[in-house]
Amino acid sequence: MSRIDESRPFIPVHVAVLTVSDTRKEADDKSGQTLVERLRDAGHELVERAIVPDERALIQAKLRLWIDNPGIEVVLATGGTGVTGRDVTPEAFEELFEKPIPGFGELFRMLSYQKIGSSTIQSRATAGVARGTYLFALPGSPGACRDAWDDILKWQLDYRFRPCNFVELLPRLREHERRKSG
Repeated sequence: MSRIDESRPFIPVHVAVLTVSDTRKEADDKSGQTLVERLRDAGHELVERAIVPDERALIQAKLRLWIDNPGIEVVLATGGTGVTGRDVTPEAFEELFEKPIPGFGELFRMLSYQKIGSSTIQSRATAGVARGTYLFALPGSPGACRDAWDDILKWQLDYRFRPCNFVELLPRLREHERRKSG
């Protein structure tokens, strides 16, 4: 059964928050703010926050900067995961993944289905790992960001969560690079 193991220390994770939107500014970015508040309330550190337009090249340029930054372990993005012509976040993210985490999108949609029914089919939430950095792309609504955080990320980004979590794997995400160079 899953639980918090109080015998383990809490380890804060260093997070960047990206909002993908053609229209949002930080003052009216409710989804990005939802993620910032939740990650801080959980004890994690916000390293950087940005808003970029729904353009694949611009999304990937920001992601590459953050992936190259050893002080960023997790990127949480909101917006651009729908099915309209401007929604390119999943494509931008997935081109950078070394390892996709397909269960994240599946679990998000399963949990979301319980709240919004079949409308969840329009979400293309996705996650993966790129050069030792976890990347999560969430829908652009504050409710979807709350659901993803409260039901999945809050637990998987807590080192104390058992039986397993993403934090305990952080030191091993780049082990294949060490093997190649050794």
